[in-house]
Amino acid sequence: MGATLSLAWVAPFAAMLLGIAALPLAAPRLWEKNRWKAALAAVLGVPVGVFFLRADPALLAHTAADYASFIVLLGALYVISGGIVIRGGVLPTPAANTAVLALGAVLASFMGTTGASMLLVRPLLTINESRRHRVHTVVFFIFLVANVGGCLTPLGDPPLFMGYLKGVPFAWTLGLWKVWLFAVAALLAAYYAWDRRLWNAEAAAASAAAPGAAFEPQGLRDPGALQLAGKRNFPLLAGVVLVVAVGQQLPALFGSFGLREVFMAALAVASWVGTPAGVRRENRFTFAPIVEVATLFAGIFLTMMPALAILAARGGELGLHHPAQFFWATGALSSFLDNAPTYLVFFALAQGLTHAAPGTPGLVAGVPPAILAAISAGAVFMGANTYIGNGPNFMVKAIADERGVRMPTFFGYMGYSLAVLVPLFVVVTFLFLR
Repeated sequence: MGATLSLAWVAPFAAMLLGIAALPLAAPRLWEKNRWKAALAAVLGVPVGVFFLRADPALLAHTAADYASFIVLLGALYVISGGIVIRGGVLPTPAANTAVLALGAVLASFMGTTGASMLLVRPLLTINESRRHRVHTVVFFIFLVANVGGCLTPLGDPPLFMGYLKGVPFAWTLGLWKVWLFAVAALLAAYYAWDRRLWNAEAAAASAAAPGAAFEPQGLRDPGALQLAGKRNFPLLAGVVLVVAVGQQLPALFGSFGLREVFMAALAVASWVGTPAGVRRENRFTFAPIVEVATLFAGIFLTMMPALAILAARGGELGLHHPAQFFWATGALSSFLDNAPTYLVFFALAQGLTHAAPGTPGLVAGVPPAILAAISAGAVFMGANTYIGNGPNFMVKAIADERGVRMPTFFGYMGYSLAVLVPLFVVVTFLFLR
């Protein structure tokens, strides 16, 4: 139906984005309350839902199932990771922070960007609690752990799962290691230089305030060895990753929605019941961030339906032929739309360039390898461009906000991505996608 759908139906999605960007500045006290976020989602999303209930109820049901799966996954990872606490032995130095980001970038490809983000964001915030400058650390965490790091396997990011289900071999994405390594290394180097400069500034300010005193940020300064509390949650976290992987590979058993989500919810309940309350209090765990994400993404999932339908029907009119074009087109739309269906749209467009069977020699699932690499990297990398580009982005922001880190606004965050990511992606295009 996207071929006949008026572009006016994209207006609610644009208004949803504008509301997320502007209301925290225009009415910060109201925006802090989740009921006003729910009101925005309902006002903009319900009319679109009613329209599709009449025009295409199957698409609405599919979107509702995707949303429910998305929230159950995020909720399970949020609850389970909220029962893990790091203690002792870590100072918030630039080297230590860079090491955490590097670890997260590696884990993202093997336990998913969401899993790695939920596992590491609280420890990173705790380590840096005494640092004056923390926003840049969370922003680079979103860049690296919540997005760019998840490029090497289908477990890393939902778009790559979709490609796997469409016939892309499981190990094929490991061939993206060169562009992954370059992007990760460049971001880690940029972060280290940025954090080192701020660390030196904090040291100079401390020296001016107390001449002769050593600069000793508190961080996790227990002289004892590094300790983890809530270790019983690690098998539960691995269980969620396994359920997602098995659920994608055995759809006849798990279905598009149902048993898979029951298993994930059961693992979250097991974590909630089995983790001592004191551990969660130490982690300052509350449900406010996941409620905020669930509320806003309800509106996003509903209002983006017309945009995705139009893209699916008219995407061929974009005239894409070269890897660089696919990289930027896929990435630009993945910055604002769900990157999994966006990936599938451009995957189908790329198959149409050859009109060849999926098993044709020299092609990967019917797609030229260079173009498939461009689509994969664009969908994964450029999900970092905005808070809504990938599910973990907004979750990390919400957790940081709750922990007292004054995160940038929607457009403020995009200022970081324009300054750091866009130049990186230009270099990636020149080196790998010409």
